[in-house]
Amino acid sequence: MPQTKRTLKGVLGGLLGLVGLSVVAGVLVTATVTPAIAVAGVTGSQALTLFDNLPSYLKPTAPMAPTTIYGNDGNGKPFKLATFYEQNRTPVTLPQISPTLVDAVLSSEDKNFYSHGGVNLLSTVKAAVENFTGTSSRGASTITQQYVKNALIQQCEQGVPPNDPDYEEKMRECYEDAAEAKGAAGIERKLQEMRYAIQIEKEYSKNEILLGYLNVSNFGGTTYGIEAAANRYFGTTAAKVNLVQAATLAGLVQEPNLLRIDRPDGTWTDKDGVARNTAEDGYATTKDRRDYVLGQMFENGQITRAQYDEAIATPVTPNLQTTTQGCAAAKDNAYFCQYVKAVIENDEAFGATPAERMENMRRGGLKIYTSLDLRVQNPAVEAMHARVPASMEGILVGGAGVSIEASTGRILAIAQNTAFSESSDASLANGQSSQVFAADSAHNGSTGGFETGSTWKLFTLLQWLEDGHSVNEVLDGRAGLRGDFPQCGGTYTLTKPIENFGNGGGSVSSVRRFTAVSLNTGFLAMAKQLDLCDINKMAKRLGVHYGDMGDVTKDGEAPNDPFGTVLGSKSAAPIQMAGAYATVANKGKFCEPRVIDKIVGQDGKEIDPPKTSCTQVITPEVAATAAYALRGVMEGGTGAGANPYDGVQVIGKTGTAEKSHTMLVESSTKVTTAVWVGNVTGREDLRFFSAHGTRLNDIRYPLARDLQRAANAAYGGDRFPDPDPNLTRRVLKELPDVVGKTVDEAQKILKDAGFSAQVGDPVDSTLPKDTVAEQDPGAGRVAGGTTITLRPSSGKSPAKPGDGGTVPDATGAKFAAAKVVLESRGYKVENDGCRGGSDVSEQDPPAGTTAPAGTTVTLSCED
Repeated sequence: MPQTKRTLKGVLGGLLGLVGLSVVAGVLVTATVTPAIAVAGVTGSQALTLFDNLPSYLKPTAPMAPTTIYGNDGNGKPFKLATFYEQNRTPVTLPQISPTLVDAVLSSEDKNFYSHGGVNLLSTVKAAVENFTGTSSRGASTITQQYVKNALIQQCEQGVPPNDPDYEEKMRECYEDAAEAKGAAGIERKLQEMRYAIQIEKEYSKNEILLGYLNVSNFGGTTYGIEAAANRYFGTTAAKVNLVQAATLAGLVQEPNLLRIDRPDGTWTDKDGVARNTAEDGYATTKDRRDYVLGQMFENGQITRAQYDEAIATPVTPNLQTTTQGCAAAKDNAYFCQYVKAVIENDEAFGATPAERMENMRRGGLKIYTSLDLRVQNPAVEAMHARVPASMEGILVGGAGVSIEASTGRILAIAQNTAFSESSDASLANGQSSQVFAADSAHNGSTGGFETGSTWKLFTLLQWLEDGHSVNEVLDGRAGLRGDFPQCGGTYTLTKPIENFGNGGGSVSSVRRFTAVSLNTGFLAMAKQLDLCDINKMAKRLGVHYGDMGDVTKDGEAPNDPFGTVLGSKSAAPIQMAGAYATVANKGKFCEPRVIDKIVGQDGKEIDPPKTSCTQVITPEVAATAAYALRGVMEGGTGAGANPYDGVQVIGKTGTAEKSHTMLVESSTKVTTAVWVGNVTGREDLRFFSAHGTRLNDIRYPLARDLQRAANAAYGGDRFPDPDPNLTRRVLKELPDVVGKTVDEAQKILKDAGFSAQVGDPVDSTLPKDTVAEQDPGAGRVAGGTTITLRPSSGKSPAKPGDGGTVPDATGAKFAAAKVVLESRGYKVENDGCRGGSDVSEQDPPAGTTAPAGTTVTLSCED
């Protein structure tokens, strides 16, 4: 049984072992080594110093151990997502190992372990002789010597990079050099093993040596350590194995690949080519070794005759557990795992070079605790599978959803419609992929990203506000807008007008209204007063790049044209778009998306996780006012169908790109959600495909709603701050005086000043025909975007005041304007239910009547 401290006998044994080495050397020289030494030119006396000249110090390194990635259940309890390993090993402590298992190992491998000094002299001499003569390549070493051998193998293996082209050959050489050397080399290996064993006994307690041995030893294939072996072969733990299982495992360490019981077709063949140690023969070779262990335990008094007889009669019955390494083990969380894996492979927090990072991931025994929150993730996965099919006939359909904590950038959930598979046979047509649709190419995502559609309009809105404009400013957003757009200090000329969704005609309205209804021509009108390059720079400031990692201000085809910059033909990953909207929710502070909260090394010490930062990229005033406008999207605007209406205020924006991609981003003050549904490749029209009764282009609404509802339930949310008064002011503009200009000249002047114009009926005037005789409203300060009515001159001189003449037509005009015209002719005007802004419906006498000055004209209005 294990002990907690070294005994005096053990210490003396170590000293006796040291003294006895001279005897051993002498025996070896005189009995069997003479030929080898003679060849080497070494005399008998020199042989006595051979041992002393060997390296005397071995520092066992931490064994290769799997790296484990954890998520959390939202209540502070981590759970395993996936492991990555070269050697499947789960280090344990002695209390985590059954005493029966310890007894089995000691009885069969080294029953005097707690009393010797690290070396079994007679057995080592025998093994050395057999090594030299070639009759055996191994021997009855003590557990300490076996630990030394395994530690040397492990150190050699750790020096072989996982991506070495000669990996398999070099790993085999590590084993042979440390365990199978024959002849003179074998003798030297045994002597070296003995010297190291004595040093190890001096520096470590017996329990530490035993534990190291049990944790480092191979148990067949990639299974290393007693805990992984218990799980692999019997589906249990080292603490819970029964007697038969303990004896089987103890026997495996002697020749692990020969005795493993996960090869039902056998582990070796006899001289006749017949497979042996198969399931069919009851794993006879392994059973023989197991029964030997049981016999030793019985002989040493550790089990009774009844226990022995029952155990001997029990067949070898594996309960194999397959340990799946890699993200496939994470199942529905595999795409989140893939993102984490990409961080480990690419971030220098895990090593200075790709090779070092791979080694740390597969050998370093790291525990990586991530931001995955099952309170958000599980509902996201359920919603994704319920709403977006993994595959459809006629379209390579994709769906992705991601939720990010706005104040930290922590990615809480990543869900995808496809089944995770890294197989070479995986096919999108069959709904299989290892690509993370929500991520960029640096994080195992799409090589190009997906078109964002009108979710990109966020950056025009933010630039509008940052330039000091108001969301209540009125612009002419009617269709047909073309002309020059400011671009990087120059201009971009748009010659072909851009349409609105559904070919709508647009409107003259406020920027806030343009945002709520996602009016293309309204945002183009805004862009006419901005610099297209500044809009793209705004996107970059909020952490957005192309899906292929390109710079949105430089790369791509015509990156600064109005269509891409304003309306969103640019391709980016949903995670980047979520991060941008999270910046608005986080009062203008952008937090880089991150997935790793904590890293714990194999030694139990914390390691600094990858560095991320939060940076104030827009002012809180701009953020608050943008949120004010984006609320309109979710409260009666284009995104209303995605609003959970659960008491948590949300902002958001919809986006459709060429009918083949759809996005929707929405956010509370706490969590931002982005969803994408579209063509993974190709450009099939989403409107022509339906799933579960919903057209593909409309799935984003319930999908985003489900994800945001789960996030709101877990994290809540506050009311967004009030907008900045200056950025919501009513904006008045100076209206030029165009009276006397030709109609064409007047329209151009008004358009350049930001106004639209319509041409009314001609009026009699002293001005030349077809020049503007009247404008309504007149020159002065008026609301931006006001439509100006121009009335051209008829070329006829008006009657002089007081002359009377022909009564003009006042119907259809505003009462106030009609009254002015009539009184200018010398007529009196009576009001029959009219106000200044009322439309005149009738007049008496009617238009065209000849009447002298002073005649009363009665105007009737419809209020």
